[in-house]
Amino acid sequence: MKSVGVVGGIGSGKTTVCEVWEKLGATVIYADDLAKELMQTDPELQKELTTIFGSETYNSDGSLNKPHLINEAFNNNRVDELNNAVHPILRKKLKDLAVSSEHAGVELFVVEAAILLNDGRPEFPEIIVLVTADRDRRFERVAKRDQASGDEILARMDKQPDFKSLTHLADFTIKNDGALSELEESAVNLFEELKST
Repeated sequence: MKSVGVVGGIGSGKTTVCEVWEKLGATVIYADDLAKELMQTDPELQKELTTIFGSETYNSDGSLNKPHLINEAFNNNRVDELNNAVHPILRKKLKDLAVSSEHAGVELFVVEAAILLNDGRPEFPEIIVLVTADRDRRFERVAKRDQASGDEILARMDKQPDFKSLTHLADFTIKNDGALSELEESAVNLFEELKST
């Protein structure tokens, strides 16, 4: 089994690449979704988040108080504290899922995560695919997709690394400055290459 990380900035098209690969038979884990699930279900993580961000982190019914956590993390510049709590547990869960996928005979195990290159080149996943796109195109895509204000989008972009400066950490780079059909074609071609090498 090959493990592949797909990374890129907001609006770059990394999710589209992963969706194409899913249709072609890859097992894809979306790290953001998994992190949200773990914040709701992992007792160790729930305890740590409550210690860091206070008792208001969870509602009385046990659900995550997202507005409180977003406010604390992003408006009070505590994103690093949130990441330091979530990422170790997330990494362990991803490795567990990779092991069980390999036992199940999966050929391509894919992790979609914006944060994979935050601390340099990771040991896992073994292959890194970077999806890049011009900042203006990314802005347009996110504005269309999320109906967010321009200031919100720019703030989210500015919190992410400059991925175009990280191409040396990737094994493959997909440039997504054209039409959706071109991105899908690039994704199919790379999928075939990954499976055959």
